[in-house]
Amino acid sequence: MAIFFELLLLGVLLPIIHNAGAQSIGVCNGRLGNNLPSEQETVDLYKSNGIGRMRIYDPNPFTLQALRGSNIELILDVPNSGLQALASDASAATQWVQTNVKAYSPDVKFRYISVGNEVDPNNGNAQYVQFVLPAMKNIHSAIVAVGLQEQIKVSTATYSGLLGASYPPSNGAFRDNARSFMEPIISFLASNNAPLLANIYPYFAYTGDTQNIQLPYALFTAPGVVVTDGSLGYQNLFDALLDALYTAVEKVGGHNLEIVVSESGWPSGGGNAAATVDNASTYYRNLINHVKGGTPKKPGRAIQTYLFAMFDENQKTGKQTEKHFGLFSPNKQPKYHIAFSY
Repeated sequence: MAIFFELLLLGVLLPIIHNAGAQSIGVCNGRLGNNLPSEQETVDLYKSNGIGRMRIYDPNPFTLQALRGSNIELILDVPNSGLQALASDASAATQWVQTNVKAYSPDVKFRYISVGNEVDPNNGNAQYVQFVLPAMKNIHSAIVAVGLQEQIKVSTATYSGLLGASYPPSNGAFRDNARSFMEPIISFLASNNAPLLANIYPYFAYTGDTQNIQLPYALFTAPGVVVTDGSLGYQNLFDALLDALYTAVEKVGGHNLEIVVSESGWPSGGGNAAATVDNASTYYRNLINHVKGGTPKKPGRAIQTYLFAMFDENQKTGKQTEKHFGLFSPNKQPKYHIAFSY
């Protein structure tokens, strides 16, 4: 998860830095800690808590081995650092799929391959922009070659920072250079009936603009409509951010494209006044309850959603809050009383 802030000022988002499977929420399994449970213990913790979906950020063979026979659906990431090799050499993509997917299928239930995470022409990941789509195409071709294209969809994980406008949600649009980056990706996804993955964080939008965004709007606790957008009313910031992205995607040809929320979370500590156990508990509980019903723009469609993250990660870089997004402490004790189904 990249560290970024989103300022919703005067209708402009200024970044500083579903239908399928409604039975279970997903949880991202980050491993940037030196005190985390083993991969097998982690998979067992998912199972004992009824968590039916997982996202991992690299093809860790120990995690993949532990997932065998678990029936947990998986998002498997290609790290940004691996994009260039896979984009420039189709045989490298073939080998990647053989080693990290085919070798574990069908014992591991791969659902999506996320080729890159939060690649953005305007942040520290700009050097990867040119490699995302070619790598997606090569990985997709390799998935087709092993006959898994109906089971596994190839996508990439984006985020709200690519938007140049987001308020109201019907004004959602990619920034100009982000549009030229995302438009062919959206076309590729649409042609292969694959969703766009997106990391949606009301926490960052709120902490980036506390003067104009109220905490209840970010925590799903506003008593009524906060933002009116034509005939649609928004009671929470999550819906507004997601629908702004849907609008931006439609403007570049993705009219029927589904968005899977590949990350969303709230930190429980780290020095920020908003980063408290109470706020995080409220956010996660309300998010899980909310996503079963869709957004104002896409009502009646459960939103496939992955919470960030399974554990506090003491080796995350950046602000101290980055170390406190865990639903569980490294000793496997839950921080919140929540159910992982909707």
